[in-house]
Amino acid sequence: MRTIIPIQPANAPASAAPATPAGVALSAGSGITLTSLPPLSLYVHVPWCVRKCPYCDFNSHELKGDLPEAEYLSALQADLEQALPLIWGRPVVSIFIGGGTPSLLSAQALDQMLAMFRACLTVLPGAEITLEANPGTAEAGRFRDFAASGVSRISLGIQSFSNAALKALGRIHDADQARAAIAMAQAAVPRVNLDLMFALPDQTLDQCDADLAEALAFGTEHLSLYNLTLEPNTVFAKYPPNIPSEDDAAIMQERVADTLAAAGYERYEVSAYARPGKRCLHNLNYWEFGDYLGIGPGAHGKLSFHDRIIRQARLKNPASWMTQVHQRDGSHLAQDDVVPAQDLPFEFMLNALRLRSGVSAATFTERTGVPVSAIAPAVDRAVRKGLLVDDPTRFQATALGWQFLNDLQSEFLD
Repeated sequence: MRTIIPIQPANAPASAAPATPAGVALSAGSGITLTSLPPLSLYVHVPWCVRKCPYCDFNSHELKGDLPEAEYLSALQADLEQALPLIWGRPVVSIFIGGGTPSLLSAQALDQMLAMFRACLTVLPGAEITLEANPGTAEAGRFRDFAASGVSRISLGIQSFSNAALKALGRIHDADQARAAIAMAQAAVPRVNLDLMFALPDQTLDQCDADLAEALAFGTEHLSLYNLTLEPNTVFAKYPPNIPSEDDAAIMQERVADTLAAAGYERYEVSAYARPGKRCLHNLNYWEFGDYLGIGPGAHGKLSFHDRIIRQARLKNPASWMTQVHQRDGSHLAQDDVVPAQDLPFEFMLNALRLRSGVSAATFTERTGVPVSAIAPAVDRAVRKGLLVDDPTRFQATALGWQFLNDLQSEFLD
């Protein structure tokens, strides 16, 4: 099962009121008090790709003509500048440049982008800076230039090493290009992640094993493994391919976990596997209910203040976002809402219970402003059902709870 993290939540409202700068009291707060703020990350959305994959439900748009780098960077700066009052003085622990296909950007554009962030934000020395890349757009020289600009981690959308599977998925690269891109990335940056999928159209268990074996042979410190799902409003939803049954997909999932564990990878999150000390710090901040500012078309964000937590989303259409962001009146925002206090436990657990080790009860109160006593009935129910470990100091799914994660998370909806 591929559980969605809140980089691109679905069904964002079409419009909302403009943001309220930090320090300005809201007339309708969320009724909480935070004694400290969580770590802050930056997410940057680059919406264009060469070709939209039939399974993709992200905010990605096929590029028609040249990539409008100058216009995009100008809009990105305007977006960032308008968000600055919300995050004054807060250090940025990680940056994630996602898409779309960010590796379509020129080395000069990426360098200009990161220079802008350093000029406007307090980016911590050694902050993890990740760039997503498509093997079909990989160039050794460009990867080296990205690294020289400060990118420390490249996440490659490999998906499979089978040419037949890649064709079925609508990918623009083949297996040889995938192998070459991995070598380029490893030569350029110290940390590389490979995104792979299983339960692909007509995939057998042996083919799944072959993909895993080849991925492991490269020795990257991080792997992300996703079960292909047919998401609404995608080509695959309209024209479903022949994918393995739920039972066969579950067998593949188990094989993935067992194989990677034997190879020394820790499954620290539902879909994430890492060697010791090599977890993705940016995504960990999502799962631990940290804060993140999202800029760029369709980007989502979560920001905390002493008396409230807000969620924001930018307009999804790139042209609309680039036009409205220069109005500097908040019209580039599709969503800007205070999260009601009663919704915070579910939002927290939706993220935190994805982590194999869970989170401390103290973190729950620190990040939500909600006392643990408020969720005691839900915790008791989950423990009685065998979904949650019986530990008053920690919220951690049992093996059964991790297997039925949606059921566990739904305990906290009330």
